[in-house]
Amino acid sequence: VQLQASGGGLAQAGGSLRLSCAASGRPSSIYRMGWFRQAPGKEREFVAAITWSDSTTNYADSVKGRFTISRDNAKNTMYLQMNSLKPEDTAVYYCAANARNWIIAIAAGYDYWGQGTLVTVSS
Repeated sequence: VQLQASGGGLAQAGGSLRLSCAASGRPSSIYRMGWFRQAPGKEREFVAAITWSDSTTNYADSVKGRFTISRDNAKNTMYLQMNSLKPEDTAVYYCAANARNWIIAIAAGYDYWGQGTLVTVSS
């Protein structure tokens, strides 16, 4: 499975951005997809995840109510709608996928990773 993330950029605090992650190769093998982010000098952290079969979603507390994860199975694409952005949301955002039901919120639980897309939120 190959993942291609896009949609990052610059936004003002309170603004919105939408990230996309397109899966190719063997997308039928995907069980769950997720978003992680890594700010400068910090460890990679979980943002949100979605189960491919039934769209069950999970969110980090820091983004609940502001971010929405979704997927389009026909396009093999996952999205992250980010609203009410804050400067602390600034990070490189990575999409990830796994082929089994495992721990949702840790990076080691994912088998495939995209290249990352930078989100910068100005105050």
